[in-house]
Amino acid sequence: MDQETVDEIKRHFGVVVEDVRGDIRAVAEGLDLLRERFDGFEMRVDEQFRGVDEQFRGVGEQFRLVGVEFREVKAMIRLSYAEIDRRFQTLETDVASLRARVDRIESAR
Repeated sequence: MDQETVDEIKRHFGVVVEDVRGDIRAVAEGLDLLRERFDGFEMRVDEQFRGVDEQFRGVGEQFRLVGVEFREVKAMIRLSYAEIDRRFQTLETDVASLRARVDRIESAR
């Protein structure tokens, strides 16, 4: 190979290398842009999740309050039922007592 051919190959190789460097720079710039866009997207997603998390906490608090109220209502119902049951037993005892008195009065006649 003569010097002229070697110089031509070097020039051609230099052009190819510069072209590849340009492509690498373009890819690197594209990656930087993608990274910036991804970072922005990530921040927006984090904001959305924080908002959803706050909403779920609010809903959880509401369910907790409803649970407390429900337990209180159940306790009140239990107390009311116990009171009604006590009064019903008293009435049954009174009715039994009255029947016994009526039976004694009727048998005395």
